[in-house]
Amino acid sequence: MPKYPLMNSVSHKRKYSAIKSVFLTLVTLVVIGLVFFVVIFLYYAGQIPDPSAIAARRVSESTKIYDRTGDTLLYDIHGEEKRTIIPWEQIPETVKKATLISEDADFYVHQGVDFRSIIRALYKDVTNLSASQGGSTITQQLIKNSLLSNEKTLARKIKEAVLSVQIERKYSKDEIFWMYLNQIPYGSNAYGIEAASHTFFDKSAKNLTWPEAALLASLPKAPSFYSPYGNHLPELITRRNNLLTRMRDAGTITDGEYGSAVKEVPKIKPLQETIEAPHFVIMVREYLVKKYGEDMVQNGGLNVTTTLDTKLQKIAEEVVEKYGKVNTERYKANNAAFAASDPRTGQLLAMVGSKNYFGKPEPEGCTPGKDCKFEGNFNVATAARQPGSSFKPFAYAKAFERGFTDSTILFDLPTEFNPECESSALQTKDRNGFDCYNPQNYDGRFRGPVTMRQAIGQSLNVPSVQVLYLAGVDDTINLAHQMGITTLNDRSSYGLSLVLGGGEVRLVDMVNAYGVFANDGLKVAPSFIQKVVAADGTVLEEYKKEEDRVFEPQIARLVSDVLSDNNARGPVFGYNSSLYFPDRPVAAKTGTTQENRDGWLIGYAPSLVAGVWTGNNDNTSMTREGAGLSAAAPMWHEFMARALAETPPEQFIKPNPITTDKVMLNGTYNGSAGIHSILYYVDKNDPLGSYPSNPYSDSQFPNWEASVQRWLSSFAPPPPPSPSPLPSF
Repeated sequence: MPKYPLMNSVSHKRKYSAIKSVFLTLVTLVVIGLVFFVVIFLYYAGQIPDPSAIAARRVSESTKIYDRTGDTLLYDIHGEEKRTIIPWEQIPETVKKATLISEDADFYVHQGVDFRSIIRALYKDVTNLSASQGGSTITQQLIKNSLLSNEKTLARKIKEAVLSVQIERKYSKDEIFWMYLNQIPYGSNAYGIEAASHTFFDKSAKNLTWPEAALLASLPKAPSFYSPYGNHLPELITRRNNLLTRMRDAGTITDGEYGSAVKEVPKIKPLQETIEAPHFVIMVREYLVKKYGEDMVQNGGLNVTTTLDTKLQKIAEEVVEKYGKVNTERYKANNAAFAASDPRTGQLLAMVGSKNYFGKPEPEGCTPGKDCKFEGNFNVATAARQPGSSFKPFAYAKAFERGFTDSTILFDLPTEFNPECESSALQTKDRNGFDCYNPQNYDGRFRGPVTMRQAIGQSLNVPSVQVLYLAGVDDTINLAHQMGITTLNDRSSYGLSLVLGGGEVRLVDMVNAYGVFANDGLKVAPSFIQKVVAADGTVLEEYKKEEDRVFEPQIARLVSDVLSDNNARGPVFGYNSSLYFPDRPVAAKTGTTQENRDGWLIGYAPSLVAGVWTGNNDNTSMTREGAGLSAAAPMWHEFMARALAETPPEQFIKPNPITTDKVMLNGTYNGSAGIHSILYYVDKNDPLGSYPSNPYSDSQFPNWEASVQRWLSSFAPPPPPSPSPLPSF
């Protein structure tokens, strides 16, 4: 018997009363919720369109993308709508089952609205702090695309739900599914499964295989992003394979069908649409979809004025196609990309993502995204690639900002940069198993003492690695980010090899960043949109110049002066190379990556920046002769010559003269204590300050110094070099 029976009894009564109270509260809330739902349902039921109109799709307004003048139509997103209605019996089971699992597995169970999916989506949105999860049924999607506007409001969602319930009462499930499969947009102006099948596979829907049906079923969620003609084909294949996995798990396909389906490489029919500047337009479309939504872009009648200059775009396309063929034959460089912008406005003027957007992947039979040397629809201008020596100006700019001068002396000698490795630069690994690092110049020669002006002009590697160390890896990355580089975010991955292209950057970003040099140290926010206007005339966005000072004009002018110095680069590149224009100053920097995988040229006049990349999509090497100077520079030179032909020569503003008595910084290297590496005379953190009290405290000093002393013991040093003369134009 309990010790306190009376207290136990009271406790049980209290618990029962509490449970009863909670239950009654929940029932009350449910009743109130149902009443509220009925009231809302009846309210909006009187405002919705006639459900009988579901069979006739609502008329959509076409979104049009124009060049910077607003006169030249680049692309009509809605275009000529492609649609072929086919009977229910002609839609194969492959399509029906793939679509159900992809879009609405419970379609034949719910009554138009799947409250479990809505609650699940809401839960995921709340837990993920985003609004990415959808809960729309096939019926709701049909309603959205057929009867309602594309506005994103609660009222529209309620109308959508009300209509879905009514539609489910009026039509059978098969009828609703049939209408859906004949009306849903698949992208590229293809509406309905039959049009999509012909657009992407050049066959009737009845002949679609499991992997083909699964791929098409993966498109309606985001047809612009997943378009086979854009940059996201690998993501589409991944989405298709995930769907095939779900189909196997659901018993829709067998293990054998699954195994062969996921291995199948889709043979996409070449794009047949009329489209100008295709890579640029696809980029614009993806931007619009991300900002305004798929439905608004497909059907909302947007009028988009871009920054594209059709004259410059035509020149760019011609030179990329011309030299793309030449480079394929001469250097085994199967692809090329191009970008140009106005440094004063940040506006993108031209962009070519490959040598031929409509070209078939090469070599024949290759798998896109894996082993193709050329993929026409893939936009290399926005892809991350190693820049080679074209990254060097960022390090030199940071060094100049710290107080180093273009006359600063560095030693171009065999040098080991891993302090744990012997100074002889003969080791491959240190005692901890890490790689030794002793870079070579592209021609295998070393030039002894050189100025920073000569080092960057001749693209010498050892002095440039020294410059990056003096400037600081982290500070150089910070500067590159400030100038417009959007990659290089995993800082732990980068060391001194970064200055030779050890990280990956985007061509469009490099063009934007070099624009800061051209624009006197001012960064203007990049843009490719001038204006977006809604169908009712409302201006949704408009270009507004946003600029930020990255560094003082003196730094920008010094970099431009160095990069346009034909006397400095002449000993290596030649005095009449593709970098030189006899009638105007043009700054330029080449880049060639390890094993000749990438060739770059980024260059600019005061009012125009242009960049070129050439190589292979799959990262295979060009021939040894295929480099920034030989493969990329001629393409860039022809574009600049044609683009600037009708404009008067513009002069770069000269930097202020730099005067200092400090040894090494003033172009001399024989100081009071004799000849030593720069770290003997200069504190890298305070270049203009006192001599370092203990040079050996710098981890790089022993190896740098050993390299200089070996050189001294082997050769009688020549007299100190005089700074390169400034060019006259």
